[in-house]
Amino acid sequence: MRAIEQAAIESGTVTGLELMERAGRGVVEAVFEEWPELAKAPYRAVVLCGPGNNGGDGFVVARLLKEWGWEVEVYLYGEPAKLSRDAKVNYEKWLEMGEVATLTATLEPSMRKPSLVVDAIFGTGLTRPVRGLGGVLLDLCDSRGWGAHITEGDRLDWTPVIVSVDLPSGLCSDSGRVLASEEFTGLPDRLEAASVHSDLTVSFHCLKLGHVLQDGPIACGKVVVKDIGLRHRAGPEIVNAVACQTLRAVAKRAGHKYSHGHALILSGGAGKAGAARLAARGALRVGAGVVTLGVPGAAQMEVATQITALMLRRVDDGVALAEVLEDTRINALCLGPGMGVERARDLVPVALGGNGPRPTVLDADALTAFEDAPETLFDMLHENCVLTPHGGEFARLFPDIAEKLNAPATKGPAYSKVDATREAAKRAGCVVLFKGPDTVIAAPDGRCSINSAQYERAAPWLATAGSGDVLAGFITGLLARGLNPMQAAETAAWLHVECARSFGPGLIAEDLPEELPSVLRALGA
Repeated sequence: MRAIEQAAIESGTVTGLELMERAGRGVVEAVFEEWPELAKAPYRAVVLCGPGNNGGDGFVVARLLKEWGWEVEVYLYGEPAKLSRDAKVNYEKWLEMGEVATLTATLEPSMRKPSLVVDAIFGTGLTRPVRGLGGVLLDLCDSRGWGAHITEGDRLDWTPVIVSVDLPSGLCSDSGRVLASEEFTGLPDRLEAASVHSDLTVSFHCLKLGHVLQDGPIACGKVVVKDIGLRHRAGPEIVNAVACQTLRAVAKRAGHKYSHGHALILSGGAGKAGAARLAARGALRVGAGVVTLGVPGAAQMEVATQITALMLRRVDDGVALAEVLEDTRINALCLGPGMGVERARDLVPVALGGNGPRPTVLDADALTAFEDAPETLFDMLHENCVLTPHGGEFARLFPDIAEKLNAPATKGPAYSKVDATREAAKRAGCVVLFKGPDTVIAAPDGRCSINSAQYERAAPWLATAGSGDVLAGFITGLLARGLNPMQAAETAAWLHVECARSFGPGLIAEDLPEELPSVLRALGA
């Protein structure tokens, strides 16, 4: 963001002061859009400003609210002499309208019952914990023991709404992690005190990584992005268009079933084949022309009674799998869902060694099977593989990377889930899809994307048994259709969330493949 803003300023199209004015106006607009009642009459606000440009935005907000007729109390964290140049201009403009008090850990606002608290202390680029201020942020914002906000109609609820400028203070914009000072390190129950928890966060130009990764969505509340006149670049708003283009590129217009790919999905034994059936159904629904389930003899009759459009092959061991893989029409594999670790240890080397590096998805037990010797797995992997670990599986395969990710963040930019997934993909030599509400997908060459299922795109119903198996099937089906591993993982993750959002509450894993046709129709794919 600094580079984008600086380029705009150096081009002469805008000044830093103009950007600050637009940002402040954007915050006030967002507040009134979110709570229209606040625009109808003057209320009271406390504005907390920091020493940088974020604080400068806060002074603009204070001035605009004052002009609207509000009572406004302004506090500055730091010394006026150390304000950035543009922030100091707006500080001096505010002094023509009101006073500025010092923001300390013993702050007790003189104002009674404000409706709004504006957090403009620290925004993007925070590199150090909010030392000494954690307590006041907790008491002032999170406990909300004073103040009022508007609820339905004109009824007042004596709790202030908290609005953060760009990011809640204390949050690392690069990682979404709370930067913990020494007073909070080792005290997880008090860690939240090191960051404001907002009702609304107003950012500018585009979302930042910190808005969607890790602690970000919890701290931010709702995020609104305001345009401040900078040149636009590709961002989250084009994901829909990219998905449409990708899916249209592989749409079925001609050919026969085998021209659209043949996926082989290997299952576990008796009573454990359900996960593989979910994955297979996902692969079939996403468009693979043929999907075969490879099952051990003990589960063959059980699976045969549960499937119709899926094909069935008996695969008892590695020798049997090698024979099946002599069929060159099989062009994508999936191993892991419900397999069992012993079966996975037997079959994964055969699958990865087969006739050429077939695109292969490794999930669940296919990952856990190598937790004691992850390097053994990495030595077998090739560039056409996709690993799909959740947090626990990621820690088993990449314990040192997970340790860095889970360690307290004491300075910024903090080590992020993006950093961790990129490092894991480079080590594994293939695409890694690190699951979660903030799913991160990375390739060995450093390409990376985030599939965020948060804010207006939240899909909490995906927290149900088997949903990850369907995702593995979606990826496998798209690999069979001819997408490269990165494209397949990105598109499948996006479709996975869209299916959940389309279905809504009450979702179970079986519903995901069946919801896919309506999602694809809506895309025009």
